[in-house]
Amino acid sequence: MLLNKSAYQAWQQLEQRRVNGEPIAYILGKKGFHAIELMVAPGVLIPRPETELLVDIALDEIGRIKRPCQILDMGTGSGAIALAIVSASAHSVIVATDQSPEALAIAKINAQNLHLDNRVQFFQGDWYAALTQHRQFDVIVSNPPYIANGDPHLTQGDLRFEPASALTDYASGFSCLKTIIAGANSHLLPGALLAVEHGFDQSEAVVCLMKDAGLQDIQVHLDLAGHKRAVSARKMP
Repeated sequence: MLLNKSAYQAWQQLEQRRVNGEPIAYILGKKGFHAIELMVAPGVLIPRPETELLVDIALDEIGRIKRPCQILDMGTGSGAIALAIVSASAHSVIVATDQSPEALAIAKINAQNLHLDNRVQFFQGDWYAALTQHRQFDVIVSNPPYIANGDPHLTQGDLRFEPASALTDYASGFSCLKTIIAGANSHLLPGALLAVEHGFDQSEAVVCLMKDAGLQDIQVHLDLAGHKRAVSARKMP
């Protein structure tokens, strides 16, 4: 098959983007995650297979509860976690928040493309402050920025092209995790579950934050590579 001039030029542009190191997901404009396909663009973090762990934790909890659940996904980005959960849980409703208007616009498009927009509420704002009224949830999940400012990984590989605000808190890597964990008790129903993703070397510190917040049944979860990747805990019944 021969390409005409304009098609060949378009191909060359795509090839150059990849030569420059731009992630394939941005070039294609899409990325598979759990059992769904998402539109992605440079304004949102590219969903990782490791983050599917949070979806599985939430779905296990929903299955345990055995009733329609209210779920909160903070820092939703492309909507990956929120949309994967509701696509696999027929009766649950989810609230998804993000501080980035650009990210929320993409998340809303993904919800529409997956015909799930009637089951997800999107709010813009910083963590719990994004909620327009005080609410309590059966499950809270979040994959917050947890890379420390100045970490050399931020200038390497795919991370060079992704939004820095979705990767780092511009501090120690713990400020967002601290906010989420400290506020969990006020926004969880009695006995409800919080699950957060963290960096490969942050597990012990996150467990300590959970304990300090008075959460119970603290569990460390391993990702597909066997690394400590998430911690879950419950509000006291």
